[in-house]
Amino acid sequence: MELAGARVLVAGATGVLGGELARALAGAGARVALTGRDEGRLQALAGELGGVPARAADAVDVQSVRGAVDAAADALGGLDAVVVAWGVVAFGPAADADDAVTEELFAVNTLAPMSLVRAALPHLADGGAVVLLSAIVADAPTLGMAEYSASKAALSAWAAVLRRELRSRSVAVLDVRPPHVDTGLVDRALAGTPPRLPAGHDRDEVVAAVLDGLREGAREVVLDPGEKRLVRR
Repeated sequence: MELAGARVLVAGATGVLGGELARALAGAGARVALTGRDEGRLQALAGELGGVPARAADAVDVQSVRGAVDAAADALGGLDAVVVAWGVVAFGPAADADDAVTEELFAVNTLAPMSLVRAALPHLADGGAVVLLSAIVADAPTLGMAEYSASKAALSAWAAVLRRELRSRSVAVLDVRPPHVDTGLVDRALAGTPPRLPAGHDRDEVVAAVLDGLREGAREVVLDPGEKRLVRR
């Protein structure tokens, strides 16, 4: 995908990583539209990027999400890519997990991205792209993070099937599974105390890998365990 002029919706743009992705895409010449839950931060980012289209939406409100997708497509004249950077986390032993917390983890991390992509597909041009941020825990479930790991693994599995189903439209589905990235998410956990986590991976490298993955039509971005760097394939 040529990013210059590409019409890209960034969901979760009010988060740290979502905001950095939106800035990088705009810097690469993409025409971006934004959605996120925090109206104030969303409008501030939209203004920073030159008054780009922005509409607040709660990830777990299906109608709100659909409205934000439709508004973005109308403003941009269609979509070439959607980037979904929603996420919440919780910690603690699996046997002690609260059912309501588990439901929210899956609602935000799994069901909401699915819902947004389904809403976007009618607007998405053939040859376009879908970017989903899952996590390294999709491949390596982590003690004290069973439910979070499961929610990300479910999203990754869905992405793998979606990729095959969209092959006839030449739509790339990029599953981004970075290691721990310091975005402050652990300080806003739905429940529990985080286990000892590794130092946060370089956010700039994650953002660059996503943009390069879009350019190349890559299937996934993962950590090379030997070289400790992100690779696209």
